[in-house]
Amino acid sequence: MTADRPTEYFIGLVHELRKLPSETEWVEFKHNRAEPEEIGEYLSALANSAALLGKINAYAAWGVDNATHDILGTTFNPANALIHQDMFVTGAGPMVEIFDDRIEITNPGEPLIDTQRFVDTPPKSRNEALASLMRRFRICEERGSGIDKVVEQVEFFQLPAPYFEVPQGFTRAVMFAHKPLRAMDKAERVRACYLHACLKWVMRDYLTNTSLRERFGVQEKNKAIISRCIREAVEKGAIRPFDEGAARKLMKYVPFWS
Repeated sequence: MTADRPTEYFIGLVHELRKLPSETEWVEFKHNRAEPEEIGEYLSALANSAALLGKINAYAAWGVDNATHDILGTTFNPANALIHQDMFVTGAGPMVEIFDDRIEITNPGEPLIDTQRFVDTPPKSRNEALASLMRRFRICEERGSGIDKVVEQVEFFQLPAPYFEVPQGFTRAVMFAHKPLRAMDKAERVRACYLHACLKWVMRDYLTNTSLRERFGVQEKNKAIISRCIREAVEKGAIRPFDEGAARKLMKYVPFWS
């Protein structure tokens, strides 16, 4: 699905999905239910199921009864990007673009922290008064663990690591569709190793050959492939050994900044 299709296309798509006799592994209907954690679980599960069933797309449709498929309308209004939006940037707002192989979320304003430290750094907000109000309404959380949860779910479903970039005046997060390890390029492998090390670090744990094999779904007999990925990440300076003197089989790795 591309981001430039007209509204008529999506209206027709919803009507076609409503003709299904029941929900499927790749189609989910919701009325107003929109707990943030569940939305992430829905999207991850739908995408994974679609890949397993050979479907090009998966769908979550709000405003449709999941039993009768009647159109009910919805009060659901996504994604708390306003908390981090730079309100001094005019003529722009949060934007979500959906492509065949990725989702890109772009928000006005450059981040207050380095993108490489999104996982471990305590959250900061440009709009603290708005953030405080949204926390009281339980629209967002106090701790700011959204990126941690994204990376965790990406690893659980063995997807390529997300990519964070800073075009001038904006912040962009890119989420990718499933791609096997053998199809990833070096930059993607290094990024996945780095974010895995960051996630382990905040959990008071370490990246190891075993943990990275589990992250990529690689069997033990192919651990040499994972060793190469770790070596690439070390050579790029993304991660470093926790103890240089440890035996090779006992090597643990941490983010470069730890």
